[in-house]
Amino acid sequence: MAAPPNFEEGQSTYRPPRFNGQCYGWWKARMHDFIMAEDSKLWDIICDSPYVPTNILEELTFSMAKTSKEYTDAERKAVEKNFRAKKILVCGIGPEEYNRISACDTTKEIWEALQTAHDGTTQVK
Repeated sequence: MAAPPNFEEGQSTYRPPRFNGQCYGWWKARMHDFIMAEDSKLWDIICDSPYVPTNILEELTFSMAKTSKEYTDAERKAVEKNFRAKKILVCGIGPEEYNRISACDTTKEIWEALQTAHDGTTQVK
């Protein structure tokens, strides 16, 4: 895959690749690799939706999201991964793209909004 026009040399390996609305396919591949290098579980969160700790209420046969005060240490770490994945995606886009995803709550919604805007839907393809 060829580098996009105006590619700046010496980009940091500590910062996610920046998407400015051009060369989406190039950015998408680089962002995938960046996230996988950080933590492969972050990519799972983007593809599968974030982890939400819940209480199962047996007497009412449904589950309800826990408040942050009710989280166990393991649940807190899982929720922190949700926010790490979101931070990487948000830090990797410019202001124009941020306006496109600002209403999204989850990393999966962010990724899908960018995908739809720049690649189209699977039905269009």
